[in-house]
Parts: sequence; C-alpha cells; structure tokens
Amino acid sequence: MSIQIESLSYTYMEHTPLSHTALHDVSLTVAEGSFTAIAGETGAGKSTLMQLIGGLLVPTAGRVLVDGVSLHGKTKEKKEEARAARFRVGMVFQYPEHQLFEETVYEDIAFGPRNQGLTDENVAACVKEAMELVHLPDGYRDRSPFALSGGERRRVAIAGVLALAPRYLVLDEPAAGLDPRGREALLAMLTMLHRERGVTIVLVSHSMEDILRVADHMVILAGGRVIGEGEPRVLFQQ
Repeated sequence: MSIQIESLSYTYMEHTPLSHTALHDVSLTVAEGSFTAIAGETGAGKSTLMQLIGGLLVPTAGRVLVDGVSLHGKTKEKKEEARAARFRVGMVFQYPEHQLFEETVYEDIAFGPRNQGLTDENVAACVKEAMELVHLPDGYRDRSPFALSGGERRRVAIAGVLALAPRYLVLDEPAAGLDPRGREALLAMLTMLHRERGVTIVLVSHSMEDILRVADHMVILAGGRVIGEGEPRVLFQQ
C-alpha cells in the first residue's frame, strides 16, 4: 500500500492570462510506513502537492492514487471508491488551530467522526483515543479550545484529524509559530505516531533540522519539479 503520484502537473487559473503552473510532471511514491519529508523554498510547489495528495485539487495532468485508487474517479462507482480513499488521508494545514470552532475540546474532536455517521458510543471512543495520541489529558475535554495555549490548540486540531483514523497523515509546516518547547513536543508526538502506531507521515517543512530528526525519506522540490529524493542525510551530504 502507498500513495503514488504519477506524472502530476497542476496549473492555477488555467487558460487565463494569469495562469501559473505550480507543479511540472512530478512522480514519486510515499511508501506505507514511511516518514517522508517534502522540502523546498517558498513557491516550490509543496503546499500544492499536499492539497493534491489530499484530493482537494484536481490535477491538470497525471493522477494521485491512494492504495491503488485514483482520487478522482469518473464513474459513480469510481467516485465512491475515491471518496473512501480520500478518508484514508488526514490533512493538517499550517496553523490548524485557526480551524477550531466548537465550544469544547470534545466537540471539536468529535466533529469528524460524527459526520461519518458513527454512533455516540463510537464517537466517544474515537475522541478518547485521539486525545491520548496527542497527550491531551481527559480533563481537557470540557474546556474551550480557545482558552488553551497555542501548542495545546494545535494538539486539539491534530486530534480532530486523528479521530478519523487516517492511514496517512499529511502535515504542512506543523511546527510553524510554536515556541521551542511546543515544537519539541509536537515532533516527539509525530515520531511516536509513526514508530508506535505505524502511521505513515508526510511532513512539509522548511526546517532541515526537523527533517533530519524525524524523516527517513525526503523529496526536494524546486520550481515545481522534483530535484532530489532519498535518505535525508545522504541528500544533505550532496
């Protein structure tokens, strides 16, 4: 099982005077069980690639397959398969705490499982496990997420994604804006999810130090193209 990206290109505002191609013929594989980092300077195409992996954008050319299923099927049957495949990918955007909106931590984390049609009992179990995964004490469940620290709010946001039990977790600069203590705690949590829970992680990051610490595979983008791929330390030595 894996995420396969085949000859992927994406153009914003195609067929207009403002068209801009953010990705050019990108092909790569995110192996199940890997901790893959995607690096590159601003404008390299990292966030566009992340949104394509999550099925939020439709490729201009090429395709994204999650466990062998294209994220954009054309027939009714294929569309249902694509929808199920997209649920296997959990997306955590930069500053995910900005997406919090419920009155309590519990309700925010429960929002996704409820929308999947789970029973109250199953929703409660999903919330409990997700809070444990991000090391949020049970006493936080009835607190307002807006009364928490920045690092704690980010944990709540990530727990809301984990409550959906994704097979792949894709994060866009998850440590952005955190103080050193919060950054350390977040990276430790991601390492635990990968090593102990077997979650496949795709990390978009500017920080080479963070990548060296946690990733076992790295993809380097520049100008919307892959210019390097392999084990992080080997790539840095080159």
